[in-house]
Amino acid sequence: MNYRHHFHAGNAADVFKHAVLLLLIRALQRKDKGFFYLDTHAGRGSYDLEATTMLPDGRERPPEWPQGIGRIWDEVGGPLQDFVTLVRQFNSQRGGADAGPHYYPGSPRIAAMLARPVDRLALCELREDDAEALAADFQFTPNASMHAMDGYTALRAMLPPREKRALVLIDPPFESATEFADILQGLREALKRFPSGVYAVWYPITERARTERFQEEFLALSPPPTLVAELQVAGEASAVRMKGCGLLVVNPPWLIEGEIEGLLSELVAKLALEPGASAGVSWLVAEI
Repeated sequence: MNYRHHFHAGNAADVFKHAVLLLLIRALQRKDKGFFYLDTHAGRGSYDLEATTMLPDGRERPPEWPQGIGRIWDEVGGPLQDFVTLVRQFNSQRGGADAGPHYYPGSPRIAAMLARPVDRLALCELREDDAEALAADFQFTPNASMHAMDGYTALRAMLPPREKRALVLIDPPFESATEFADILQGLREALKRFPSGVYAVWYPITERARTERFQEEFLALSPPPTLVAELQVAGEASAVRMKGCGLLVVNPPWLIEGEIEGLLSELVAKLALEPGASAGVSWLVAEI
């Protein structure tokens, strides 16, 4: 499947991924010491939700954000409040009206908006047009560097960080048939170089059997404690191709499980498309 970020900006998968990312960053910032944020597949960093994208046959691609950020835009209070406030702030900064979302922040911009002066960001994007857009967007952002390079190479080149603390987001577009294998190889090398880092790995859920196989192959790495959080907007019998998505969180920060659980209970209630939608968080590798 093709999951290039700009095709799907602001949809349910983005909301899930970015809301959990915000929780992870907030958790790491409970300590005064800075940390290194590495985004291996950064995309453009920010998106105009009103810009049209075209299908190969020339038809306009329908936007996906109304089933994502559009459903929670007016959320007040509760676990989603911090995330919605941040997105609305970004939309306003870019000139969008309060009535609805126009501009949406990608993971690099979310990290930059939350970063403290002691935190450092490295944003990697291999696709040339996206890398150029990312560089232009972040040229005046303190403590952020842009790298037109393969994200899996960055895991070898940039770890371990000088800060001795890191949050690594691995969020590939799944354009390659070998993407799951590439993720596992990247994690294998990263954990050898920096076993104490926090790694958040996004993956689509299209077939439950494929998801379970990926998780079994991940366990073969003998990884440290790992949470798995998943959101499905449609049940297994649904004709919807991508029924949901998940995040593996390796070395999760203390107490994050309960925070993610509260977030997911709100998300599944707001974002479900069909009967059978579900969400949950569990330990794939338990803490000792």
